[in-house]
Order: sequence, then structure tokens, then C-alpha cells
Amino acid sequence: MKSLFKVTLLATTMAVALNAPLAMAAEATPAQQAPQPAPKNSAFKTDDQQSAYALGASLGRYMENSLKEQEKLGITLDKQQLISGVQDAFGGKSKLSDQEIEQTLQSFEGRVKGAAQAKMEKDAKENADKGEAFATKFAKEKGVKKTESGLLYQVAKEGSGDVPKDSDTVVVNYKGTLIDGTEFDNSYTRGEPLSFRLDGVIPGWTEGLKHVKKGGKIKLVIPPQLAYGKNGVPGIPANSTLVFDVELLDIKPAAKAEAGADKAAPAPVATQDK
Repeated sequence: MKSLFKVTLLATTMAVALNAPLAMAAEATPAQQAPQPAPKNSAFKTDDQQSAYALGASLGRYMENSLKEQEKLGITLDKQQLISGVQDAFGGKSKLSDQEIEQTLQSFEGRVKGAAQAKMEKDAKENADKGEAFATKFAKEKGVKKTESGLLYQVAKEGSGDVPKDSDTVVVNYKGTLIDGTEFDNSYTRGEPLSFRLDGVIPGWTEGLKHVKKGGKIKLVIPPQLAYGKNGVPGIPANSTLVFDVELLDIKPAAKAEAGADKAAPAPVATQDK
């Protein structure tokens, strides 16, 4: 029976729910370790009744969300059968043997993984197709240029002086969006520019900022192969074409940058795994 707990989402949820308070207590400071009394609810006669209901409600909420996520993959489970299974387990009876439960759950896990993989591939292809269409349209705008790598850029303000080199640290303000306008990062709203070494970010940025000088502004439309490709990152789906409006505030040569530059690179343009 122990192997069932490795594949049963219900059991996993229970384990998390039961262990979470202990884990939090272990990390808490002495002043935080004292348990806070729960607010009393007149629907329950004792604390144990309220605690049991709260655990069940938390578990039910988690399962409800899980079912909704599975529906997005094309898998629709019978909620009443799920409830029946829980009730039968508490009653010490089951329509399935332990072996049948384990085999059924292993098969279900395979179905979920297969459906998730299929959806990911479908979404990735759709993102790539939409990105190509967006880039084709953008390429027709006034002043847009395309490089051999597939990068598109449009200089709004040229700036002056030299363009940055790979080893330089650049200071920028920027806004990054998906092609539908969804914003995933914005240094302006954070209230301060970022600085980072130019060769420490995604290829689209490393190449793109060489087409603008200090004080200049540029729009970059970066294809997936110069951004995060088939993997994507949180907030940026697989095969996404990215749009950046960038203002190059300063360029610090390597020697000067090492003397005291902020070397933290912005998360959305971090170097790809190679």
C-alpha cells in the first residue's frame, strides 16, 4: 500500500497539509512559534470539528482546482466518483482492490503527462506561428530593419557616441511584452534602471543593443531562437516572440564596470541555458 501514496494526488495533498504547519514552525523564530488560536465558528461545537472541516475544505479546494487544470488538458473526471472513493476509503471499503487502485492511478498519471505534453507542443507551435505573423507585419513598419539572425529592430532615437561591446556593462530602462501586449517586465514601474554586462543576457538583447548608442531608444522584436526558445520561462510561454522598448542610458567599459557596477542582470533577459 505504501506505493499508492507516491501516485495518489489525494494522499500527497493530505501529506502536504499535515506537514506544512510543522515545516513552518521549524523555520519560525521563537517569537513566532506560539500557535495562534483560530477564530471560533458557531457551526462547530469543538476545535477538533472545526479543524477537521478546515482540513477537508482545504483538500476539497485543492482537488477542485486540480480537476479544472485537468479539464484544460481534455481530461474530465467524475467529481461524484471522486467523492465516492474518498467516502468508501474512510468507510473501510472500496470497489477496487489495492492493485487495481495502483494500476489505475499509474495509468491516469501517464494520461495526464501525455495530455500535458501534447498541449505544450500545440501551444508552442501556435506561439511560433503567431510570432512569425507579428514579425512579418512589424517588418513592414517604417524604419524597421532585420538582421541575418532574424532580429527586428526600430531605432526611435539614435543617441551619440559608440555602440556597446559584448564586454561592456549597459544601463537601461525598458519594457518587455508578449506580442499580445501582455507585460512581463518593466524597469520604469520598478522606479530604477538596471545594469548588466551585455554578453550576459539573451542573444536578442546582446545583438540588438549594438544598433543603438548611449542616450538612444530602440524597439526590439526578438524571435524565440534569440530569446527562450522551446522552453520558455515563468511568464513567457514556449516559442514566444518578445517585444522590448529599450532606452540605453549609459555604457560602462569592462574595466570601469568592474570597479563598482551592479552586475545583476534583469530576469526576463537572462542568459539562455546552453
